[in-house]
Formats: sequence, C-alpha cells, structure tokens
Amino acid sequence: MHSDIIEERLKKLEMLRRAGNPYPARVVRSASVGSILADFKALEKKKTNVTLVGRVRGLRVQGGLIFADVRDESGQLQAVMKREALKEFALLKDTLDIGDFLEVVGTLFVTQKGERSILADGVRIVSKSIRPLPSEWYGLSDTEKRLRERYVDLLVHPETKELFVKKFRFWNEFRKYLNAAGFEEVETSVLEQIPGGAEAEPFVTHHNALDTDYYLRISLELPLKKLIVGGFEKVFEIGRVFRNEGIDAEHLQDYTSCELYWAYTDYEELMMFVEAMYKTAIANVFGTLTTKWQGKKINWGKKWPKVEYYTLFKKHVGIDLKTATSEMLYTKALTEGLKPEVELGRGRLIDMLFKKFVRPTLIQPVFLVNPPVDIEPLAKRLEKDPGRVARFQIVACGTELGKGFSELNDPIDQRKRFEEQMKLREKGDKEAQQLDEDFLRALEYGMPPTSGFGFSERLFAILADKPVREMVFFPLMRPKENDRSN
Repeated sequence: MHSDIIEERLKKLEMLRRAGNPYPARVVRSASVGSILADFKALEKKKTNVTLVGRVRGLRVQGGLIFADVRDESGQLQAVMKREALKEFALLKDTLDIGDFLEVVGTLFVTQKGERSILADGVRIVSKSIRPLPSEWYGLSDTEKRLRERYVDLLVHPETKELFVKKFRFWNEFRKYLNAAGFEEVETSVLEQIPGGAEAEPFVTHHNALDTDYYLRISLELPLKKLIVGGFEKVFEIGRVFRNEGIDAEHLQDYTSCELYWAYTDYEELMMFVEAMYKTAIANVFGTLTTKWQGKKINWGKKWPKVEYYTLFKKHVGIDLKTATSEMLYTKALTEGLKPEVELGRGRLIDMLFKKFVRPTLIQPVFLVNPPVDIEPLAKRLEKDPGRVARFQIVACGTELGKGFSELNDPIDQRKRFEEQMKLREKGDKEAQQLDEDFLRALEYGMPPTSGFGFSERLFAILADKPVREMVFFPLMRPKENDRSN
C-alpha cells in the first residue's frame, strides 16, 4: 500500500508550488547523458558547463551533500549537489524523491571513488513524481500488474524496453526486405462492411455519420487482392487486425499482422521467397539463426522441409482425410474429449483435430503443405487433386507462424465456397466466412495468378520465447476498479 507515501509526496508538491512551478513547460538541455558520457574527458578538461535533464533513479543525502543518479534514455550520470553552491539546496533536500525529473546545470568531474559526475550549480525539479517507483532490485513480480502498468515495467526492467526495441527492428527488417524486393507498402481501411479473409468472429462498431454498422477488419487479405486486380503486382501491408476471440499465450484481440501479395507467382515460388525473408530478418534482429523456445533449440538456418498435411494427419490422428466424413471426424473429436459443437463443418473439425494432435509435434521449422479444401476457402485447388489446396503453413514450436497460398482467382469457384461458408454460419458457426459481393465483383474483372502470404507478431513472441500478450505494450485486460492506494 502506497497511500502514506503518496500523501507525503503531495505535501512536498505543495511546498514546490509555493516556491515556483514544479511542472514547467520548457526545460534546458544542452546534451543527452549518453553524449555527455561519450565526450566526458574533453568536457571535463574544458570545464564546460553542461545541462542535462532526466529522472532520479537513485538518491542519497549526506549532511550538506545530495547525490542523485539522473537517467535519461541514453544513460545515467551522478549529480552532486552541495549546500554552499545551491540556494535551492534546502528545498531540494526536503522535496526531492526517486522518480522526480531534474534539470541540472554544472561542470563535470570524477569523484574520489572514480565515478563520473556533474557538480551542480543550478538544479530544479521539472516534474514531481507522486507515486513511488517499485524497487529496481525486486522489480514488478506480478505479471498482471506489469502488463497493466507497462510504463512502470519499462522503467524498472530495462530488458523489457530492449525487447520492444528489438520488436521495432523486427518489423523494420521485414519492411526493408519487401521494399528491396520491389513490393509497395499500402494502407487499407480498418473498417469493413463485410469482414473477410479469415475465419474469426469480428468486433462490431457503428458509424454515426452513415448510421451504419461496420466491422473491424479480421484480416488484410481481401482489400490487398483487390489492389492486385487494380494493377498492382507486388503489395504488402503491416497493420492492426482485430478478432473477438479468446485470450491465451498465442492469441490477442488486436495485433499487428503483415500480408503480401505477388502477381504472376504461385505458392512454390513464394515458399522460397518467404524462407529467405524469415532467415534474413531473424539473423539481423537476433544475431543468430538458432533461437530458444521453452528450453529447446530451434534451428531456423537449415533448409525447411515440406511435409504433407494428409500424411501427418493420418499419422497422428489415425484418419485418412481422403475418405474421412464429417461424422467420422465429429466422433473422433468427441472420443478425444474436444467437445465439438454440432454445427461445425468438416473443415472446422479437421482443424480442431489438427491443432490438438498434429501441430504440437512440429517443433523445428517446416512447410506444412496441401491441406483439404474444406479448411481454406480462399486458396486455389491443386490441379492434380481438387480436394486439396495449394497452401503452405510455416509451423514451428508447435504453432503456425505464417500462412501462404496460391490465391483463388476463379470467381465461380470462390462464390461456391463462400456459399458453403454461409451455410455454416446459418447453422451457428460465427467464425465461418461471409459472402463478399464486392470482392467477387473484383474477381469477375479478372485477377492474375497470384500468391499471398501473411504472418503476425506471434512470430516475434515465439522468437523471443514470450507469451504474445507480453510482447504488446498495453494488452487489453479485464477492467479493474481504480484504487489509488495501489
């Protein structure tokens, strides 16, 4: 409980208000702490006055001396304040706390203990901290509190910030790779009349000006394929998508996804491109092609093998998908305690059994290829086996880390598959895809042979060996009553 500390700090704040403004709009800053440290010897020799601004992360008062460790984003430097040198010394002694922001002007020197420092001849508090920071030694041990108060987590756990910086680099590496390969980055609308491109339950919102309900997009796919129809040959988008689904270590309600579409190619050519792209990005961000996941070494550097969906399904589930009926799959799911809903179609039953028995066995990276058409309404059928589609999944660490396929560009076949999905929706399957007339109209104008691929920030979470919600700054969480004492 911090109520007593907060009340004490509020009293200090009033003392500061009587003396001036503890929250000025402007501060003076001649250089960052990092640049001061980099040029320390030269600045010390010249006795040049420098002015730094940062947060107090350590504080010690010894008689007529105050020692404060002042940190900004670039580094930390000790500020030494002497009573005889500062007219504001008494006020600082009574009001300064760890967590406050200080503006310090002075000259550089090295203490007898060898610590590089700034001897202050002017100090002011430029932002008073009301709440105490958790101890750096013990940090924030409660995961929920760390996620709710991410700003504090970032302050007391530098490794958290470093991980997010690495995540920024992760997305930038993919962006650079795609740009270098001639792909155009585009932006499409988050609001859609018909949610499409994936099997997921959407969020609904209302547009007041148009007095119409819209959906938050669940995928980037359909608008990007419309751009291929419109004459673009290589496009990609990195953006947020939203799915009104459950929460677990691998799923979020809103997250960043990347999708790319490439005209005049098929999924075979796309697989080679994607493998090279992943390996380049992983090596550049993590400095290695061998990462750790749940105590296992994952080797991304080897050639990724292609494995047949049907073969693995029969091996681990014991059912041949060439002859499997919905009834057989439903019975198997019941027998295994999966509790499938009656309205689930064949594709959803296959996917349920796959996720339970097959996917967890795939630890090292593989391309899982050619699944049944039932589970991928937007992919092109294999010419030699129309019951399967030209699709691949990148599977590693027991989860999907990317999916691509030769895009279905036959508008008649696409309409039939949408109609089959709509029948499933009528039976109660909320995640079945909806029939999108505008997308079908676009296909009727003609879309060239095209391959497409998508992946999400789940990939980074797996590479970092963290639950995906810990890889988001402010994940959605159940609302909590405000308690000022906590």
